[in-house]
Amino acid sequence: MVPLGPAGLTTAVRHGNDMKELDAVIGRVRGWRRGWTERTKLQRIDLYTRLTLCALPWVFLVTWGLLPLGKAFGQGPVPVSLAVAFLVVNAAQCLLSNRNVDPAFAHYRGVAPFPLLRLRLPAVLLAVLTGLLVALAAVGGVEDAGLSLLVLDLPLAFATPYVLLVPARTYLLRCAICAVAVVALLGAVGVPGRTLFGSAVSLLVGTVLVLISTRPSAWSLSVMWQAEEARDMQARLAVAEERLRFGRDMHDVLGRNLAVIALKSELAVELAQRGNAAAVDQMVEVQRIARASQQEVRDVVRGYREADLPTELLGAKGVLEAAGITCTVEGADGPAGIGAPPAVQAALGWVVREAATNVLRHGDPRVCVIRLRTVAGSVVLEVENDGVVEDDRAGANGGAGRPPPVRAARVWPGCGSGSRPSAGRWRPGRPGTACSGSLRRSR
Repeated sequence: MVPLGPAGLTTAVRHGNDMKELDAVIGRVRGWRRGWTERTKLQRIDLYTRLTLCALPWVFLVTWGLLPLGKAFGQGPVPVSLAVAFLVVNAAQCLLSNRNVDPAFAHYRGVAPFPLLRLRLPAVLLAVLTGLLVALAAVGGVEDAGLSLLVLDLPLAFATPYVLLVPARTYLLRCAICAVAVVALLGAVGVPGRTLFGSAVSLLVGTVLVLISTRPSAWSLSVMWQAEEARDMQARLAVAEERLRFGRDMHDVLGRNLAVIALKSELAVELAQRGNAAAVDQMVEVQRIARASQQEVRDVVRGYREADLPTELLGAKGVLEAAGITCTVEGADGPAGIGAPPAVQAALGWVVREAATNVLRHGDPRVCVIRLRTVAGSVVLEVENDGVVEDDRAGANGGAGRPPPVRAARVWPGCGSGSRPSAGRWRPGRPGTACSGSLRRSR
């Protein structure tokens, strides 16, 4: 080993620091990607819409709000100062607009009221922007065509969240009042009539542009979130109804038998106090009823937990298609005609339920195929989807990442000893035993 000199040691330390910074950057990028893939489709649409509305004021700032100021930078210090001030105030207005987008969306959806105090500073900045624009027009720091573009950019940052806080009619009326005020101020500093007309049209276009781009987006998101909440409520109601049904079944099974047990126990106590040997017969009868009740409860629970394969196939198809996934169920003779015993079909029903849940939870597929067939006296169930991400493949092979989107590792009663899952593939039992199946993942 050759010892490093001071220069070589410094280079090695610098290289090590660069590698740590690179690893940190890669970790952040992976975290962002993981956060994106873990979002539902509706959450992605919501985030995309909000980011778009936050980006629009900045796009207009560097185009309509910056390019017309080129003339001012070639003149004296006063136009340059006014142009710089206009850009700085416009950038601050864009920052406040981005800060107010999320509360404005929440107000529009009725989730939380918008604090009106947050509009004071944007309103003051809008007035300052208007004054700077009028001053630039007065000193000749902007051309006539550029003035129309600056007027077009003037209300966009303020109006983007504001349009979600008031009714559309109120928004248009207040924007019209502001437009009249801006045109009057420009006319007072000697702006020609043709330029004034172009500025008025620009204000009208900017107002309508914000209205037709922001409110429909917010309305669509509101409708989609309401539909999502309705589906969640429907699922909770279904669970509650199932619990009530199970409770009614348990009451019907146990209510009468428990009443009989109570009566016979009281009778046995009275007979025992009198020294009557019939008390033993009554307690034997109580024991028989208790065991019969225990068996009936087991039958109810078993029926409650059983999974019917045709029902699970139809349910999985319906749930996946409701999530926007094209689901196809393939079977040689149909789900009901595979000729498998009821226990095997119940076991495969659980596999279908688990697979559909994992496809929805851990993947983002567009197509899912559920294939059912018989091979050499065994029933084979295959679930394929194209939503496996690279992190899932790494997790399936022992690396870091989330669990594979389709997986199952359950030993079913009467199905033999199931093997452990390996790389997303599972075959419980052995061919020729009570049941066998497979789960296969694919891109």
